[in-house]
Amino acid sequence: MALRRKKEVDYSAGLLTALKDLCAEKEISPDTLFDAIESALIFACKKNSSAEKNVVVDLDRLSGTFHIYEVREVVEEVTNKAKEISLEDAHAINLDYQIGDVVRKEIPPGNFGRIAAQAAKQFVVQKIREAERGIIYDEYTSQENEIVTGGVIRIEDENVIVDIGKAEAVLKPEEKIKGDKFKIGGKVKAYVAEVRRTNKGPQITLSRTHPGFLKKLFESQVPEIQEGIITIKSVAREAGSRSKIAVISSDENIEAVGSCVGPRGSRINGFVKELKGEKIDVVQWSQEIGVFIANALSPSKVLKVYVNDLERTSRVIVPDDQLSLAIGKEGQNARLAARLTGWKIDIKSESQVKNDAIDTTMREVDISESTAFQAAG
Repeated sequence: MALRRKKEVDYSAGLLTALKDLCAEKEISPDTLFDAIESALIFACKKNSSAEKNVVVDLDRLSGTFHIYEVREVVEEVTNKAKEISLEDAHAINLDYQIGDVVRKEIPPGNFGRIAAQAAKQFVVQKIREAERGIIYDEYTSQENEIVTGGVIRIEDENVIVDIGKAEAVLKPEEKIKGDKFKIGGKVKAYVAEVRRTNKGPQITLSRTHPGFLKKLFESQVPEIQEGIITIKSVAREAGSRSKIAVISSDENIEAVGSCVGPRGSRINGFVKELKGEKIDVVQWSQEIGVFIANALSPSKVLKVYVNDLERTSRVIVPDDQLSLAIGKEGQNARLAARLTGWKIDIKSESQVKNDAIDTTMREVDISESTAFQAAG
């Protein structure tokens, strides 16, 4: 008997060690695995006999030993044999039992049939996979709105499948920049736009067109942004064509726009290259909305700005020779400036408003600090 007990202890210790090694390998918590084993044993018991039975498992998480019990309540009249036992039958086991007590009968694991044992194994494997998926989901959820770099492993219907470590991510056609070309084995730098939980694991969507991609590129490459001296206030982007980014410095000795552009454009040129030639306007953010609007219309010169604070609308006056530049090709410059500021912008030339009265609901803003005004002056 002592030898049998020793063998059980040795087996349990070996099993416990194996379980701990498995947890370390799969990077899941021991509690998760033990919970799965307890559930699997209950599942196997019910699979082997009756699904209606009340079954509990006592699993010692320190020693690895376990016991399985069928549990039935002592009642006066039995209506469910799987869950109840009469007082007479309970007394046949132990005379101390009374109505309302619970009778526990141990079920030897050796009684499990082959099908039940296989079902228990599959149950544990399934729970381990679910736990792994949960860990991966949590890990990549924390990387949402960040930039990742991975390798292209395959291309399916123009979707680029990227290995980003513990998971695969997809870069869809609409999330690519015009001019992007990828090949199997090549590297991809992209923005984690969305992480969704699915039955097959996390579904990770990458983007190279998202405004956040441009913002994160600046944050990763401009030391003054990393140090918190320069802050990115807003971004407007038409991927592959043109973008605007508004910045401000908390140190009057450090110029925000110049720091982002870099000496002779060294920093901005790196971003342009990564974005396949996309033009990037870096502009000075201002708390005074009129100044910010004028700056946002860069590279156009601006003479005057009128705003309606309640309706968040503005009228901008530019020199005659700057009108087309202010509006931009197909309205792009004005459109991006509006997105950047969050205001509606109506642009007019000097000659267009020469005889027009400004709406009385609008106030003129002092834009003398605006770079666009200084350029015009």
